[in-house]
Amino acid sequence: MRLPRRGLMAAGTMATGLPPLLATAPRPARAQQGDGGLGFPSRNLRWIVPFPPGGASDALVRVIATPLGVELGRPVVVENRGGAGTTLGTAEALRAPPDGHTLLLAALPFVINQFAMPSLPYDPERDFTPVGLLATAAVVLVARPGLARDWAGVVAAARARPGALTYASAGNGSLPHVAFEQLKLRSGLDILHVPYRGGGPAVIDLVAGRVDLMLASPVEVVGQVQAGQLVPIASASARRIALWPELPTLQEAGVPEMDVNGWFGVVAATATPEPALARLNAALRAVLEQPEVRGRIAELGAVAAPGPREAYAAMLAAERRRWAETVRAARIRIE
Repeated sequence: MRLPRRGLMAAGTMATGLPPLLATAPRPARAQQGDGGLGFPSRNLRWIVPFPPGGASDALVRVIATPLGVELGRPVVVENRGGAGTTLGTAEALRAPPDGHTLLLAALPFVINQFAMPSLPYDPERDFTPVGLLATAAVVLVARPGLARDWAGVVAAARARPGALTYASAGNGSLPHVAFEQLKLRSGLDILHVPYRGGGPAVIDLVAGRVDLMLASPVEVVGQVQAGQLVPIASASARRIALWPELPTLQEAGVPEMDVNGWFGVVAATATPEPALARLNAALRAVLEQPEVRGRIAELGAVAAPGPREAYAAMLAAERRRWAETVRAARIRIE
């Protein structure tokens, strides 16, 4: 399928409805601690978020930015550079000096774009190096009221009217888009994609009954589910969701190998000095171990996932293999 560029402006975001946190200046006293004599960082850090303000990615970064600045001894300034399916912000990160003072938030479009876009102004594997994984997030399949109460009901409705049911996404190349295409491949169902400019508008139209289904972050739809405006169908992840432990997974419902999780990480330019990368990773891991930070991340429907750079690099490689197959099989193309 050839997909239009409209809808790319917020690809990959999941609106949370939570106000962004303002980054504040860290304590200067930390600037001389723990840098191993590197003199890094020597100035304020810039953290580029390639999504518009207000989504899950933006909210997550703003939870972490302030304590990260405290840990590093320099303020971390969050900069939203949304547009063109995250490619504008990603390209902007490469224009900065590769000295570790510019970070890039990486989510699923960072992997998807290299397979779904005919040309990119950068090579994500060659031009960027992993700094660290931040968090993972569960994904839930929800339906408009009256469509179905469970996965069997969705299957029956889809088979009764092939191609008539619709699913919403936050935009072409977003997690809700490519994950649902994978669900279609695994289940053999014919359901039409309707891209939106962000998760917020998609949820609004789902509640209004203008579309039938959506894969979303639990925190994105918990209010609507509690109000009876949306029906939770199943967890798209291999594990049940803590928020709704009685809700089965799609695997349990009979969809083989269906295991989708959102993830958020940090990358930097490949030429960034190794000592700076090591310092950044250590600082991120220290921040993500803080109970208050872990609690704030949990409020966003995610789980803090601190770890070494090597583990994040292995995860990125696995994600590339996995989603390349889905993009090719579903013929996803973003122009």
